[in-house]
Amino acid sequence: MGLLDSLNIGEFQGVAHGKRLEVHAKNIANLDTPNYVRKIPTLAALDDISFHGLLNRMKENVFNTGTLPNISGGVTLTGVIEDPTPGELVYAPGHPDADANGYYRRSNVNPMIDMADSLLTSRAYEANIAVVSITKAMAQKAVEIGR
Repeated sequence: MGLLDSLNIGEFQGVAHGKRLEVHAKNIANLDTPNYVRKIPTLAALDDISFHGLLNRMKENVFNTGTLPNISGGVTLTGVIEDPTPGELVYAPGHPDADANGYYRRSNVNPMIDMADSLLTSRAYEANIAVVSITKAMAQKAVEIGR
């Protein structure tokens, strides 16, 4: 893996985790919005880095014995799904969102879950920034050595 691969992984993951953080912020902002359904961001690996995937890649490159296949790594945001957990029904006949029986559904956002997820996401984002910074420092040292 080269320096540019490290920068590309940092870029892809930075974008993915930035979008994840936006989804969690939107959930927290809509905590008290009636009928709002919590969104869950989904991530996927860019490459199959499982042992099975590695063996398949090695099998395809049978003539390159003794070398590991190029694995770029990284994740990407594949989409956003809705949380199937129903929100609490509240009886309020005068509420503008109430149905014919006088009930409306509260948001199903649990602030503790979204705060914990956003904390994990921000830590992953910070780790990716550190990877890019370290890669940049390595490239600068390589240029200094070459002088």
